[in-house]
Amino acid sequence: MKIRSKLAWTYIILLIIGIITISAYSILTIRSFLLDEGVEQFERDALSLALAAGSFKDNALFDDKIQRQARLSKYEMAVYDRGGVRFLTFPDSAFEDVEPYLNEDLLTELEREDGDPIVRSDENPEKLIAYVDLGQSDNAAQYLRISQDKRQYYAAVASIRHIIYAGMFFSIAAVIVVSILFARYMAAPIQRLNEAALDIAKGNLDRKIDLNRNDEFGTLADSLNHMARTLRADNEKLKMLNEKQSQFFADITHEVRNPLHTISGALEMLELKNLQPEKKKQYMLTAQKQIKRVARLFEDIKTLQRYDFDENFINREVFDLKEIIDEALMMYEPIAQEKGLQLKAANLKSFMVNADPNKMEQVVDNLISNAIKYTQEGEVEVGLKQMDERVEVYVKDTGPGIGEEHLDRLFDRFYRTDKARSRDKGGTGLGLSVVKGILNAHQSDIKVESEEGVGSRFYFRIPIYENS
Repeated sequence: MKIRSKLAWTYIILLIIGIITISAYSILTIRSFLLDEGVEQFERDALSLALAAGSFKDNALFDDKIQRQARLSKYEMAVYDRGGVRFLTFPDSAFEDVEPYLNEDLLTELEREDGDPIVRSDENPEKLIAYVDLGQSDNAAQYLRISQDKRQYYAAVASIRHIIYAGMFFSIAAVIVVSILFARYMAAPIQRLNEAALDIAKGNLDRKIDLNRNDEFGTLADSLNHMARTLRADNEKLKMLNEKQSQFFADITHEVRNPLHTISGALEMLELKNLQPEKKKQYMLTAQKQIKRVARLFEDIKTLQRYDFDENFINREVFDLKEIIDEALMMYEPIAQEKGLQLKAANLKSFMVNADPNKMEQVVDNLISNAIKYTQEGEVEVGLKQMDERVEVYVKDTGPGIGEEHLDRLFDRFYRTDKARSRDKGGTGLGLSVVKGILNAHQSDIKVESEEGVGSRFYFRIPIYENS
């Protein structure tokens, strides 16, 4: 059974039960109220009739007066003498099954009530019956019995009951119609949400649910829309990651294959007979150089892997950043001089930082190494600059510069601006990716400013350690 049908039947059954219960309660309440009102009026009429009967003179017109009073009041009346014997009735047919005399208990009770009517319901449940002591009357009558059928009091209830039944059936019909419409109204957004959820599950992440409602359905629609947007964004990220991963493995294969081919070729040449010692030495150096290149490649991959998965990738301690830069400058000074470059230091002063000294040394080493490698003439400048509570480390060169189209992907793994020339320089294509990974682990980032034909400036910033 669909939820719409369940909702409709639930509302219909509950409301019908409620309507029937209220109607039945109303009828019983009105019936009881009318009966109570009738009994009160009956007692008042009994007193009035008793006063009138007691005032009639004891003559030949006494019977006519009693009968006329019974006709006018529409009550059944019987008159008893002082001994409790009935001597007058109207109409006679109403007293065929009534005893012709009053029993002792009733007589005693009437004397004790001293003129108040006694309503008896045990004689005939279908009638209201009252006995009244006339007291000092002007005739032979001493006790008066009046009675009336209860159905006269329920006549109004029957009319009201018909009205209530008509209203009840009309209400039930209205409830059925309203319940069906309300169930459709309640089930419509559920069906739309279900269809949208199935579409999203099938991969239709562009599906948008437009429910202009301020209730829980509207909130759920917003949540599903948000979920679809999140899944769409995650799907795009996964797509990009998959593309990068595919490219990554292709690049690794390419990067390893070239040096292996070189090593294989060198080894084949070394197997030649009568190879001159100079050539033999040359091929040995070539093989060693390519082996070191492959070793550096896998060392960089290991570093990047640790950055991706190892929470303890960095081991922080407080140290002087200037000392690391001084050591790097001392190491690369001979290499720069050999290429005819000037390696300059700018504003080198002590800055204490809380970082991993080995990883920061690797970052500085990579940046200076790249700057010297790609700069053919001019200078390479390494410096420090205080930026409020941070210190900026920069490496500036006068190399060929980097095109703007390459800046967004410059730090991707194995990305090269000029793949042929870069590979000839012996790089692994992972240096800047390693730099970015290390700095990201330090909650920092590597930035670059470059202009083709002018040079490049790589820099990063790290908080200055303050011993409080």
